[in-house]
Amino acid sequence: MDSAESVQNGVTPATVSEAVGAAAHHAEAADTNRMLPAVVSRALITSGFARHFVPSRWGGADGGANALLEATALVGAECTSAAWCGALAAGAARMGVYLPERGQAEIWADTADVLIAGALIPQGTAEPVAGGMRLRGRWDWTSGVDHADWALVAASVSHTDPSGTWFFAVPSAQFRVEDTWFNTGMRGTGSNTLVLDDIVVPAYRAFDREEMFAGRAVGSSASCHTAPLQAISGLLFAAPALGAARGALREWSRQISRTSSSGQSRAEQPAVQTVAARSASEVDAAELLLSRVGHVVDRGDPTHEELLRGAYDCAVATDLLVGVVERLFRAAGSRGQLCSSALQRFWRDVHCLSSHVALQLEPSGIAYGSHLLRAYRPE
Repeated sequence: MDSAESVQNGVTPATVSEAVGAAAHHAEAADTNRMLPAVVSRALITSGFARHFVPSRWGGADGGANALLEATALVGAECTSAAWCGALAAGAARMGVYLPERGQAEIWADTADVLIAGALIPQGTAEPVAGGMRLRGRWDWTSGVDHADWALVAASVSHTDPSGTWFFAVPSAQFRVEDTWFNTGMRGTGSNTLVLDDIVVPAYRAFDREEMFAGRAVGSSASCHTAPLQAISGLLFAAPALGAARGALREWSRQISRTSSSGQSRAEQPAVQTVAARSASEVDAAELLLSRVGHVVDRGDPTHEELLRGAYDCAVATDLLVGVVERLFRAAGSRGQLCSSALQRFWRDVHCLSSHVALQLEPSGIAYGSHLLRAYRPE
């Protein structure tokens, strides 16, 4: 497969129309049922999310970060939960490139369209046994797990090694899912609990988390694989918020533009017009920040400063987007709070999404700010 075919094989704004349509049609049902309908999950796969970061030698795309950002935002403008599941499916597949070759082959030998769920917090334990590791645990908040073919789960290893945490690839036949996701926002992500009672994972389906942190991919030199985790993780979580803010602005504008019984529209009021202008500009500003992060990943070989700045840019962009949706929600009046209004769903979603540890302003701000102050310190 040549590079042009690889790029076309991944998700792009041009290929994502099926996922956008399915997300729009089923957004309310996903929110109500606390899980994406199977038709939406399939549309995300068909649109290229699952294969986007799969290595080209397995039929994937070696895809670009900015292409994923824009495609995710297009889906997110209809359903934040669908966008979240699409972006995280791409991110979980990217994790698979740190597995030994045999493990990668077991996952992708038949197709690159394998849906992988990622359980990133080491909530399980592993102990060495003959041929691999004995693994058990419960992983809460595993988004999209009900539709997953495989899961990559983090666990603490009970012997001395460089990091103490490894990832393990587990097929869906070996884990079970408990229905635990009862949340205020991002309800459609189906972020239920993955449970492993006691299984043995062969050594070729495991890797040290430090390899992913450092970007030491196995068998690939593509920039999307050699970038350290810090370069891209914030973008995966922030991209759905960009879509949510776009969708909220669209829904708010529609509501505001309706003519009242008196024959007037609130859209003619200067105060309302300034809300529209400021909100649109702040969405654009957030997009520029996130696009810069994506550009660094796509270019390859990020510097230490770019890694720190990128993490903070994602947090700042998300904070801007939450502020936009909050402003629109408050300016909408009672109509925006109706259960039938998509605006209140976007409002719940962005507040929930923004609480993710990867999007917190203070930790990334301290890291980036202290670096800047050291860099500018007089000799």
